[in-house]
Amino acid sequence: MTSPSASPLTVLGLETSCDETAASVVRLGAGGRSQVLSSVVASQIAQHAPFGGVVPEVAARAHVELIEPVAREALQQASLSLSQIDGVAATAGPGLIGAVMVGLSFGKGLALAAGKPLVAVNHLEGHAVSARLEADLPYPFLLLLVSGGHCQLLAMAGVGQLTRLGSTMDDAAGEAFDKIAKSLGLPYPGGPALERLAEGGDWERFPLPRALVGQRGCNFSFSGLKTAAARLAEGLTAEADRRDLAAAVQAAIARQLADRSEHAMQLYAAQHPPQHRRFVVAGGVAANRAVRARLEGGAVANGFSFAAPALKYCTDNAAMIALAGAERLAVGLVDGLDAVARPRWPLDEAAALANPVHVPGRKGAKA
Repeated sequence: MTSPSASPLTVLGLETSCDETAASVVRLGAGGRSQVLSSVVASQIAQHAPFGGVVPEVAARAHVELIEPVAREALQQASLSLSQIDGVAATAGPGLIGAVMVGLSFGKGLALAAGKPLVAVNHLEGHAVSARLEADLPYPFLLLLVSGGHCQLLAMAGVGQLTRLGSTMDDAAGEAFDKIAKSLGLPYPGGPALERLAEGGDWERFPLPRALVGQRGCNFSFSGLKTAAARLAEGLTAEADRRDLAAAVQAAIARQLADRSEHAMQLYAAQHPPQHRRFVVAGGVAANRAVRARLEGGAVANGFSFAAPALKYCTDNAAMIALAGAERLAVGLVDGLDAVARPRWPLDEAAALANPVHVPGRKGAKA
C-alpha cells in the first residue's frame, strides 16, 4: 500500500454479480469526494420473472450479451474513451459464479487491451462505500449491510479495513422479504412489491417471531420469521388480510435490524469518540422506507449520525464498484490478470475463518 493519490482518478466499474449488468464511470477527487460521470444498469427482471427468482444460467447468458454495450454506453455518457480512464474495476465476487466470471473476464480484457490497472472488487465492499457516492461521509463508520443475500454489521475504518461484528446465522433480510412476498402471491422482485402491499396495513394484527431481539451479540436470524409468515399466508385470500400480514412482516424485519444494530452501536461507541459515531445502512433493503426510518430513529437515539445511499445506489449498480476500485487504486491496491472469480468472499476473512457463522459443509449465506 502506498500513500493516497494526490490527483483525481477516473475509473470504469463493472458489476455482474447477480441479475443486473451494470457499468459506471466515477471520478474520485484528491479530497476523497466522488463524482458519478455515468451509471448504466440493464436489469434482467423480465427474463427471470417467469421463474419467480434469479436463474443463474439465464443471468450469465444475459450478462454475456449485455456487458459490452452497457460498458460502451457508460463511457459514452461520461464523454470519455477507454484511454482516458485510470483503471478498470470489476466485481470478482461474491455472487453467482457464472455471472461474476463474465464481468471480471470482460474487465480483464479491457485492462489488458488499454494497458490500465485492474482492481478486483468485493461486491460487498462496493455496497459498503455506496453511501460515499457524491456525499461527504468520512471514515470510520459503523455499517449495516443488508440485501437479498447478505446481512451483517461491520466497523469500517478505511479502504478495505472492515471488521465483522455480526452476521446472519441463516437467511438474509432481503431473502426473507422476497420469499414471504412469493408466499403472498406477489410478483418478482418481491421486496418492493411487499413494501407496496404493506402500505396502510395493521402491523400489529399478526404475531410473528421476535428472533434474537433483546439478546446479546449482533447476529441475525430470519428463517423462523420466514417460515411463520409463509404458513400464515397460506390461508389468506382477502386483500386486507394480505396487507396486514405484509405490514407485520415489514415491521418484524425492521425491528430485528434495528435491535441488532443498536447492540452494535453500543459496542462501537465504547471504542470510538463521539465525532466518529456514524451509522450507515447500505444494500437493497436500505431502499425500504419503513426499515430506513426505523434504523435512523435508532441511530439518533444512540447518538449516531445516520447515512444511506441514494435510492438508485441501494440496489446493485456499478457506480459503487467504480468508487471502491478508485479508492483502492488511490492507495496502490491493484490486482493481476490472474484475479479469480469467487462465489463466496467474506469482507472480514480473518473473522470468517476464526469464528465461522456456518458449520463447515453446510450451505449458508454468501457472507
